[in-house]
Amino acid sequence: MRIRRRPRSIVVVLGALCALLLPAAATTTATAADNGTWGVFPTPPAGAAMTDRAYFFHQGAAGTTLSDSATILNSSDKELTFQVFATDAMNTPSGGAFALLPVETKPTDVGAWIALAPGNATTVTVPPKGRKDVPFTVKVPADATPGDHVGGIVALNTAVEGVQRDGKVQVGVKRSVGARLYFRVPGPVTAGLSVEDVRVTRGAPVVPWLKDARATITYTLVNRGNVVVEPRVTISARGLFGREVLDRPARSTGVVLLPGRRVELTESWPDAPQLDWVDVKVSADATAHPDVLSESGADFLAVPWFAAGAVLVLAAVGAALLILRRRRRAVPQRPEPVPDLVGGR
Repeated sequence: MRIRRRPRSIVVVLGALCALLLPAAATTTATAADNGTWGVFPTPPAGAAMTDRAYFFHQGAAGTTLSDSATILNSSDKELTFQVFATDAMNTPSGGAFALLPVETKPTDVGAWIALAPGNATTVTVPPKGRKDVPFTVKVPADATPGDHVGGIVALNTAVEGVQRDGKVQVGVKRSVGARLYFRVPGPVTAGLSVEDVRVTRGAPVVPWLKDARATITYTLVNRGNVVVEPRVTISARGLFGREVLDRPARSTGVVLLPGRRVELTESWPDAPQLDWVDVKVSADATAHPDVLSESGADFLAVPWFAAGAVLVLAAVGAALLILRRRRRAVPQRPEPVPDLVGGR
């Protein structure tokens, strides 16, 4: 199948966080704030509910220092010990899920600005049905760039769960929960979003039109600004003579795209054309940023290749038989010898 990509424009973005990538030998994905056994929340004011603040939101100029506190809530019936650390956020390349860097990866952005108190004490024990407040400070570097910086405060259970043996190798899981932290450094901010690398892959039934053809539209969203964006995507396609064959109105991707990040997303197309030349367009805008708009597209030729190949083979066989038949008719016949009926002298 021949596909022609046609990038068309660029524009604007902003993001948020909600999962955690853990160490390789014991990797799992943490839920945001609470996993039912323990949770991490911004410490509420006296008398306020624990859910008074869902995330940390702060703003501070370069060179300033701010203080806050995270609360670890143990809902279980046993004492739990956690490794507490601050880290940076990211989007997973495929699907764009919000994630926090694992404990062994050194943060380089807002996670590196955070210091837990007291000193370097990063292990916290929380009694059953109890809570522990963990104060921290955010020291914004003098050279911090304007815009959004996203990370989180994470509580990683030191106990290994679900140990399984695979031959000589034992694999366990450590669970964690992270509270998101959004920090904005004042200054020039720009939302920027682009749609890139639109591709279409398709599969057609062996016998066309007895079953639907299926296609997958793949595209990349890139945050080229310095603020978080929440993209919405519109997908349309037109066949020959401008005939509309797909129209999906703008809807949220569910992705909170962080500055500088790119994610690859896919859309299934269960009833794609089976015989057509199709022009697919992917447009993206951003919630809360009405001026942001980007569009890219790809063309592809939809042909039931198996059926077309079978027709060509049959046509070739028919043509060969016809040519052979005509050649046989065109071969001159040798005259039959006439017997000599006159006797010799």
